[in-house]
Amino acid sequence: MRRGVRLGVDPGDARIGVARCDPSGMLATPVETVRRGKGDLRRLRQLVVSEEAVEVVVGLPRSLSGREGPAAVKTREFAGRLAERIAPVPVRLVDERLTTVTAEAMLRDQRKGQQRRAVVDQVAAVVILQHALDTERATGRAPGEVVAVPGATVDDAATDVEETHE
Repeated sequence: MRRGVRLGVDPGDARIGVARCDPSGMLATPVETVRRGKGDLRRLRQLVVSEEAVEVVVGLPRSLSGREGPAAVKTREFAGRLAERIAPVPVRLVDERLTTVTAEAMLRDQRKGQQRRAVVDQVAAVVILQHALDTERATGRAPGEVVAVPGATVDDAATDVEETHE
């Protein structure tokens, strides 16, 4: 298991849920909900810096069959812009099927209305990040796929992650 704080991101149309893990990569916890729009990438970059994150994991919405639709296209575009903004910190896309459903179920009886919608994005980010951490621990491999940054190769991004641990 690689060491270092990772951020989990659940990008939606109105809000972006953010979670983080401890440096050992054991447990994901909520951080905040970022309002989508002007300044959202700047805020995410601030969180990467303040949390000293070595990687950002973005949930990629797929259908239950595994196909990618319009929401996945938007997420890939968002992840690409984020990767450019926070380079050399790598961004990984990981399958997020059913994470919002899981988060909603966890919060169903706890909060109501607008308050719940803001928190559900954070909880979905926690679910995405925790799944990525658990997958890495089980397989010994980093989960998902690295988002390419123009001018850098996938190998460069992987090397940057390893170098931050030394």
